[in-house]
Amino acid sequence: MQRGFRQVDVFGDTPGTGNPVAVVLDADGLDDDDLRRFSVWTNLSECTFVLPPTDAGADYRVRIFSLSTELPFAGHPTLGTARAWLDAGGAPSTPGTVIQQCPAGLIPVRVDGDRLAFASPPRTRSGPVAPELVTELVEILGISREQLVDAEWLDNGPGWVGLLLDSAETVLGLRPDVAGHPGVWDIGLIGPHPEGSETAFELRAFFTDGEGPLREDPVTGSLNAAAAEWLLASGRAHAPYLAAQGTAIGRRGRIRISQEADQVWVGGRADVVISGSVEL
Repeated sequence: MQRGFRQVDVFGDTPGTGNPVAVVLDADGLDDDDLRRFSVWTNLSECTFVLPPTDAGADYRVRIFSLSTELPFAGHPTLGTARAWLDAGGAPSTPGTVIQQCPAGLIPVRVDGDRLAFASPPRTRSGPVAPELVTELVEILGISREQLVDAEWLDNGPGWVGLLLDSAETVLGLRPDVAGHPGVWDIGLIGPHPEGSETAFELRAFFTDGEGPLREDPVTGSLNAAAAEWLLASGRAHAPYLAAQGTAIGRRGRIRISQEADQVWVGGRADVVISGSVEL
């Protein structure tokens, strides 16, 4: 069956410099095996499937897959799905704001031309990281203890463990290695740029399913959202600010963080680069 399809570049400084997400616009009738199989086939960090909402307050419902693993929430797929839905003719019930339903709840997405911004969902796990896990992460990263400023759980769905390092330069120079450290890893790294730089922080995100080497995600909305909550609450950052991600792998991700009262908003460009249909 032919189904509407978009591939959207999210958080790029210009189209094609961010993180792509595959979006199937009509996933009715597909079972879990179909969704996993197609997500793996795309070979992108995430693939999403749009369905009719089951909550009256939502414009659509989405299921998000990171290859074969379903996620309750992810950031760049949220913005990419909203852009794909709008591009296909979707009209939000509330003008200017798309309401996405996912296992993490109802996620508002604001529309401002080329830019979209989602309201960061609350973390499901926060707080300090166990010392023995910190020791293992330091070994994986190949850094000294002096280069590690702090560690915090940044789990709002994908399960990130966040490490704040001493500088963006340190973050960009890392070559993590999980050899000898079996397990499932979702590691988020944050380092401040010098004052006066274009961007306030450099981020990198690494993940593995436990069966292969670490993969690096080009630009990660969920990590930036949870990291912003942590940095703002601890006084290490002040909103609004601009973060960079993807630099180490040739991308130019730019993530705009803002805050209204206690709500953090995470925004950036979302550009449709492929439009058509898929046989699924």
